[in-house]
Amino acid sequence: MMTREFNVGKPLAYLITWTCYGTWMPGDQRGWWRKGSGERRGGDSMILTMARDDMRESPFTLTEQDRTLVHDTIVRHCQIRGWILHAANVRSNHVHVVVAASGHLPETVDGQLKAWCTRGLKKHHSERSRFWTEGASRRWINHENDVESAIVYVN
Repeated sequence: MMTREFNVGKPLAYLITWTCYGTWMPGDQRGWWRKGSGERRGGDSMILTMARDDMRESPFTLTEQDRTLVHDTIVRHCQIRGWILHAANVRSNHVHVVVAASGHLPETVDGQLKAWCTRGLKKHHSERSRFWTEGASRRWINHENDVESAIVYVN
């Protein structure tokens, strides 16, 4: 996999969150972000029904074994890439990571983490092709206080 490296304004870290496939969808009552617009939307049962109808597989949640595998994969990949992993919390339906990955956009970071976690999960769930929702929440952290706050939030 080729990675585009360049100066991205040198954030101190990123807070990245991604969800498991089918566990938080457009139209969800908890709110959701409209793809490509950055617009936060409220619950909408019609949109939720359409999103459920478009699903290609059943929703996926992580077992305890899956959660350990995903966490360990994140730790290993960050070590290999030389990224500083400040915190990682793998829940049953989503993952939070606070990571410093100088020279890489957050899209590259979450894309690689999700890809490597998928490879591991496929060994235990070979019948599945989808484990994660598209995209992720990617927040740039530019101040020391905010890094600490993100770590506390994730832990």
